[in-house]
Amino acid sequence: MNSNKPNFIRRIYNWVLHWADTPWGAIALFVLAFAESSFFPIPPDVLLIALCLGAPKKSFKYALICTVGSVTGAMLGYAIGTWGWEAMQSWFIPALFSQEKFNAVGSLYNEWNFWAVFTAGFTPIPYKIFTIAAGVFSIDFAMFILASIVGRAARFFLIAFLIWRFGPTIKNFIDKYFNLLAIAFTVLLIGSFVLIKYL
Repeated sequence: MNSNKPNFIRRIYNWVLHWADTPWGAIALFVLAFAESSFFPIPPDVLLIALCLGAPKKSFKYALICTVGSVTGAMLGYAIGTWGWEAMQSWFIPALFSQEKFNAVGSLYNEWNFWAVFTAGFTPIPYKIFTIAAGVFSIDFAMFILASIVGRAARFFLIAFLIWRFGPTIKNFIDKYFNLLAIAFTVLLIGSFVLIKYL
């Protein structure tokens, strides 16, 4: 057996990346962003970065396509949580945690609903988990969409801006530090609102 053979996720990653070299890159970006919001494992950032590097002047156009695709896909995730959860929870909940803990998560989500969705949209936290959970916990749909737009647009347009402004030299920085900085920024942002609330 060849140990150098790429694993399944790596093969999907390479398959996603190859669309940047085709005329269908923008369409593939929309489809990828849509799918990643509810079930697909590879984040759209991968293809977004490749497309922006290939055509920096179109960076903001690609960011918009990515945002629209992701938020549209989030609606599917919400629908799965709303109408498909009953069929899933009988095996999903006992396999992971007790009903009491699940209800506790729901209470936290209801208290911090906007920030929970924003955080998942802006940081590398798996966004699909939160889109489905939003439907499960019946989070206000308008608020859910608003938080998704703000979080996803902030992430994708920031990536597009960095590539548009600095070109290929910024790619290694994005690969190494972007997610860490996104998490730090979100912690500081939410933390400031928590302090204001309790002071």
